[in-house]
Amino acid sequence: MDTDWKRELRDKGYRLTPQRQLVLEAVTKLGHATPDEILTEIRKTADGVNISTVYRTLELLEQLELVKHAHLGHGSPTYHPAGRGEHLHLVCRDCDAVTEVEVAVAEPLARTVEARFGFDIDLHHFAIFGRCDACTAARAAEAAGSPSSSARGT
Repeated sequence: MDTDWKRELRDKGYRLTPQRQLVLEAVTKLGHATPDEILTEIRKTADGVNISTVYRTLELLEQLELVKHAHLGHGSPTYHPAGRGEHLHLVCRDCDAVTEVEVAVAEPLARTVEARFGFDIDLHHFAIFGRCDACTAARAAEAAGSPSSSARGT
């Protein structure tokens, strides 16, 4: 995030406290992270921060539109910098890799669902689960080398 956090917070009536700066730096460094992962990153340099501070700070930073969250599986939401533009997430079930893709990729699905069911999809919190290229290739290679997939002779 190439944003002047101090200025953005000040413009919205807040100041850049050490805790807010630590959370913003951790979110920026990690890209997509749960509050626990953010706390682990923060504790590498500052051990006086607790999980409730991280949650409160993330809630405020989201209200101020400096971070956003998505639900990329069960459990805690995953936070990422807001300055990345609108996107949805492709989540690999094997390696947990998260790939950001433009919202336009899912717009035909959203239009179909709305036309057919009257349901308006929130594409900004949308995650699609599956398998990334690398894991698909690894599974294919594994299957090609397994005894059950090779031809048996004699």
